[in-house]
Amino acid sequence: MSTDPRIGLLWRREWDPPSEDPPKLHGVFAAFAERGVEAEGVVYSDDEVDAVREHLLQLDGVLVWVNPIEQGLDRSTLNPLLEEVAAAGVFVSARPDVIGRMGTKHVLVDTREMSWGTDTRLYRDLDDLRSRLPERLAEGAPLVLKQMRGMGGHGVWKVELAADGSVVAQHAAGAAAPETMSLDEFLDGWRSYGAVVEQPYQPRLAEGMIRVYLTHDRVAGFAQQYPRGLLPPGVEPLGSGKEFEPPDAPKYQPIRRRVEDEWVPEMQRILGLATHELPVIWDLDFLHGDGDGFVLCEINVSSTFAFPEVAMPGVAQATLDRVRER
Repeated sequence: MSTDPRIGLLWRREWDPPSEDPPKLHGVFAAFAERGVEAEGVVYSDDEVDAVREHLLQLDGVLVWVNPIEQGLDRSTLNPLLEEVAAAGVFVSARPDVIGRMGTKHVLVDTREMSWGTDTRLYRDLDDLRSRLPERLAEGAPLVLKQMRGMGGHGVWKVELAADGSVVAQHAAGAAAPETMSLDEFLDGWRSYGAVVEQPYQPRLAEGMIRVYLTHDRVAGFAQQYPRGLLPPGVEPLGSGKEFEPPDAPKYQPIRRRVEDEWVPEMQRILGLATHELPVIWDLDFLHGDGDGFVLCEINVSSTFAFPEVAMPGVAQATLDRVRER
């Protein structure tokens, strides 16, 4: 192999069309350049698969930023392409098979017995949801239902039973207000979702969410966020904005130790993932649970962006290390 590996950064054309301006990933390009490698932009579109394949097969490694569902597009054409080039020996992060194991809401079911887990249920289809959800709602606690893949709160609903037998449902997307409807009307809206995951609603949601960024199994940075979706009417988040912080930020060291020493190794054992199969950039989203506990909300793997600038050198170095190992 050449001493100068060829590395590609792939994103969807619809996400960041080519222009005279620097691409969104300019910081990642710079991190590779600091290591003597001029990374190559690979602008993907479903109607240009053959050209993208030809480009990818000339590379030693490619990092991918493509959301699972966005603007009516999905990864059904991209994933087989990435599997093909990975089988040909190109380092791909994140690989589609790895995304399938850790990047869907099913991971909340697989890891529910961990200390980051909750009483999480899986409904395999609409019939299963229609059969079992009424009994769960009758227990009186608000629930959160999540489709397997999505972004921006789409397909994530808070639902609870009203006194008259109707339900109060609230969509996370766009910080929507609660709506009252019949249970049948609510369930009819789930026909297109397929399998669905249920978690208990976390009453400390207004305290925000902690996003933990990782390179493989090591924490690479943090962000405190305050999502508004699913908050009750009249309740405001206890903060605003999003500020990246380095991995050694003092206030995050307790959760960092749990992530690195306990949670990620246990997740790897459950999912059967070796350390270097984990993506070079991914994140864990945590909500506040009881006491000083945390509840896993989701794992982002397909398109972890934006992420802390301090993490970019580690992403570049990990990529080069994996490529050179090959």
